[in-house]
Amino acid sequence: MKFLFLFLGKACVVLVLFLIPLQVGAFEPQLPGKRDRCPVCGMFVAPYPDWIATLVLKDGQQIYFDGCKDLFRYYFRLKAEQVEEIETIYVTEYYRAELVPVTEVLFVLGSDVYGPMGKELIPVSGEDLARTFMADHGGSGFFSFDAITPELLPVD
Repeated sequence: MKFLFLFLGKACVVLVLFLIPLQVGAFEPQLPGKRDRCPVCGMFVAPYPDWIATLVLKDGQQIYFDGCKDLFRYYFRLKAEQVEEIETIYVTEYYRAELVPVTEVLFVLGSDVYGPMGKELIPVSGEDLARTFMADHGGSGFFSFDAITPELLPVD
């Protein structure tokens, strides 16, 4: 019996030590509440879960948008010191309908898919899906986050 308790005690310690690294740095963005509004257009964000984008600040605060177009409009207006306060940016990937970091997607421009505010940048995971999306929905090209400029944003 003593051996069993000793074994279970060691197993618990190993399990805890194994799980700690999984929790450190693992951040899951929160979905917006029903009263969260896009700071660009003022729309409530929660009714459009397939289009949500969010800036996560270093202090944990999240700023929600009703689509990538408004996210970029907001981002391009920020001063350098405000950009430095951003921890991460998430967008809802088109095919998975899940929030993913912007580093994991390409943005398709000029497609026939419209968001809550009309013409939209469509985030898809990788070049193969970007090409597939464009074959199905048209588009003028696809770009990484860093390659998007104000001039590329859709005009309403």
